[in-house]
Amino acid sequence: MNKPLVSVIMPVYNGEKYIKQAVESVYQQGVPLELLVIDDGSTDHTQEVLSVYEGREDFRYLKNEKNMGAAGSRNRGVKEAKGEYIAYLDADDWWDAGKLKEQLLRLRDTGYVLCSTGRELMKADGTGTGRCIPVKEKIRYRDLLAHNSINCSSVLLRREVALEFPMEHDDSHEDYITWLKVLRKYGCAAGINKPYLKYRLSEGGKSRNKLKSAAMTYRVYRYAGYGRIWSGIFFVSYAVHGVWKYFVKK
Repeated sequence: MNKPLVSVIMPVYNGEKYIKQAVESVYQQGVPLELLVIDDGSTDHTQEVLSVYEGREDFRYLKNEKNMGAAGSRNRGVKEAKGEYIAYLDADDWWDAGKLKEQLLRLRDTGYVLCSTGRELMKADGTGTGRCIPVKEKIRYRDLLAHNSINCSSVLLRREVALEFPMEHDDSHEDYITWLKVLRKYGCAAGINKPYLKYRLSEGGKSRNKLKSAAMTYRVYRYAGYGRIWSGIFFVSYAVHGVWKYFVKK
């Protein structure tokens, strides 16, 4: 296989139910890529489901010797990756065709190091909820402090930047911390306001428990170096955006 342009990093833990749909969406992108599935100790039939992809030059299955969590699994994938760009996709989400191609064009046009897209919220069974979450075409650091508009499964970024800012602190939203660090150094991120990402609202998702997610978000601001007062101000903004995002109908 020629060197891939994009390395797709897919952490999974007991994802037998949904992972095939995620994998198939990766292979509909129409760009030179490789897919790295990092199995974080699954005890179900995830490996058997993925066995149909064995032998593909653009597919690699890596199983952690011990549980590393989402952050550690993604970091392992980035280190193993061969592509110029990194894309993240959780095993219960999926993409529309053309996502990566349009993101590559946007990064080349803007010179930014990170690109996110809009997303459509899907029910656990994969049917639509009728709700799409938009994203600005230009995301500034101060925008990101107000609320995390960058969903991990929508991200494409340069590999050297992913290596520079590995994900940390699984007790918070580890991806949010990383995006803040990236934008603090590199300025703006690009956004494509199309719901290329289909985001499944599965019951086991890390952000489904709203009280727990709120506490983790507050920790993000503390880990980012802000004091209690500023962290509280940013948290209030996060809470307002959260109500709008999930409950207010247009």
